[in-house]
Amino acid sequence: MMFSVVVPLYNKRLYIRRCVDSVFEQTYGDFELIVVDDGSTDNGLDAIADVDDARFRIIQQDNQGEGPARNAGLNAARGNWIALLDADDAWMPNHLEELMRLAITFPEAGLLSTSCIETTST
Repeated sequence: MMFSVVVPLYNKRLYIRRCVDSVFEQTYGDFELIVVDDGSTDNGLDAIADVDDARFRIIQQDNQGEGPARNAGLNAARGNWIALLDADDAWMPNHLEELMRLAITFPEAGLLSTSCIETTST
């Protein structure tokens, strides 16, 4: 498996569905998605309860903060690369494809990055 996508989740119910959907809408499909619920109190997992994909896993833990939540996801990851995504963010459909191209072009790289687009909504 190429990518393990790790998403820490804490009280982002309004955004988590968009986040998860953006991962499953990727043009490159060799990934697993690990959402780490860090003791959310807003029932955020309910927003993604209907996701039925073998590449999807949920880890639940008591609230410890974003760092420990990411670490729990990293410890569970099986991919060659880790892709971090915040629960209130979303990817463009070709994000993992671009990362895969970078990994092939620069096989000795230890870190891959792309640019971002920041938007705001009112």
